[in-house]
Amino acid sequence: MASHKILVIDDSRVIRNMVRDMLPKGNFQVLEAKDGVEGLNCIRQERPNLIMLDFLLPRMSGWEVFQHIQNQPDLQSIPLVLMSGRREEVAEKISEPFEFFEFIEKPFEQKQLIEAIKSAMAKARLPRPQPASATAASMAGMAGGSDEVQALKQKVERMQTEIDTLKKQMAQLLNFIKQKLK
Repeated sequence: MASHKILVIDDSRVIRNMVRDMLPKGNFQVLEAKDGVEGLNCIRQERPNLIMLDFLLPRMSGWEVFQHIQNQPDLQSIPLVLMSGRREEVAEKISEPFEFFEFIEKPFEQKQLIEAIKSAMAKARLPRPQPASATAASMAGMAGGSDEVQALKQKVERMQTEIDTLKKQMAQLLNFIKQKLK
């Protein structure tokens, strides 16, 4: 019996079959949906372990399915791999870097697919920011809010120092390479 359910939402049967064929045999039950409405229904009914979502879909776009998933706390934790032939279409609506899901550009190879799935699984475990109203309420109820702000400022300062150090090291490395190329 397959231990993981992977839902592939794509209007192309070729892509759905390709994903099925690229996954290791026996470990996955591949569910399929040919449009966004069917995909969303399948997510609700089957609760897959991973969703592979095409961005351009009939009836309900991948963007709309994505928004629905992101607005449901119980669905946010499902690893998500967005697929598209054009990364810029995705980046137009969702700013990069993609923090809570993985993106894979079509067409893709098996190795790229496996890496995208691994990355999506890791990203799905990241803590999500609370909605603004919940954050404001928790800040209002906290006496030490200014301590947190101060701690964050210190973190930013440390990070800036690290960035400056990395920039300096990069410049040194570039100078070294330029000297070797002469």
